[in-house]
Amino acid sequence: MSNNLTSNHFSWSELMTSAPKQAVEFYGQLFGWQFETMDMQGQDYFVALCDKEKIAGIMACPTPEQPPCWGQYVTVSDIQATADKVQSLNGKLLTPPTAIDGVGYFIVFQDPQGALLSAIQYEPQSGA
Repeated sequence: MSNNLTSNHFSWSELMTSAPKQAVEFYGQLFGWQFETMDMQGQDYFVALCDKEKIAGIMACPTPEQPPCWGQYVTVSDIQATADKVQSLNGKLLTPPTAIDGVGYFIVFQDPQGALLSAIQYEPQSGA
């Protein structure tokens, strides 16, 4: 699902929005992206493709109070070790290691200055 599976690099972008279908239409027209739809725990998850490469995802915000925002993921080799290190460095773990079926595990955290970021440990790719 990523264009860069190297540890400690940015690897995925994701838009959470109150209107995912309208966002798909907007970004499709704006950048010429194509989209694949997949089921993500009972809701549609739209995977953006640029030149047939999966580059980003678009999904509904998990709560109505959450404002729309783009988020970034950094690939890590050990999600639990990363979660532990976030906390040891006075960061705040907002989402503990959580499984994404067929993808891997992710966390969401806040650095000591308040900035949000996500980390992801991808499942081994077949043939790898």
